[in-house]
Amino acid sequence: MDASSLYQDSLPVSSDALLDEMRAAGIAFDLHEHIPLRTVEDAKTVQGGDVPNGPGRMNVKNFYLRDRKKRNYLVTLEQDRDVDLAALGAAMGCGKPSFGSPERLMEFLGVRPGAVSPLAMRTGAGAGVTLFMDAALLEAEFIHVHPLVNDRTVAMTPDALLALLESWGVEAHWLSADALAT
Repeated sequence: MDASSLYQDSLPVSSDALLDEMRAAGIAFDLHEHIPLRTVEDAKTVQGGDVPNGPGRMNVKNFYLRDRKKRNYLVTLEQDRDVDLAALGAAMGCGKPSFGSPERLMEFLGVRPGAVSPLAMRTGAGAGVTLFMDAALLEAEFIHVHPLVNDRTVAMTPDALLALLESWGVEAHWLSADALAT
């Protein structure tokens, strides 16, 4: 199955249910629908079209990682940031992590490859996943993230995202640009 909304009912939490939960909690966001996106390169094809782009708007990339002690991490970074896994692991204090399998991604974050985003912490919070985020996100006017599927993007303020994460009991750990430098 792909990571689009066509298969959202097979997820632990559907995208529709998440969006309804966000609305009920008073979390402000703009929803944008587009073709399924699996990579940053795919995402760039809709930025400025189906998904607004420009100053103040931060597009992200996300990694589901595991360390040698089998701890699970979700890392959200500005989409064009260069990443060295060894440097990232050092900044996270976990040694060099590796990418988690699609099966573990579903088990621990409740999404498929291509739909990973901080909103997957809706499931990840209860599964012991630790969230690390690029400190640059705090400077954005809007952050663009997938709502558990890869054919939708929500634009929300950093405060709205943090309020939602906090409502799930999630504490974001911040990574500075200096710590991520390769």
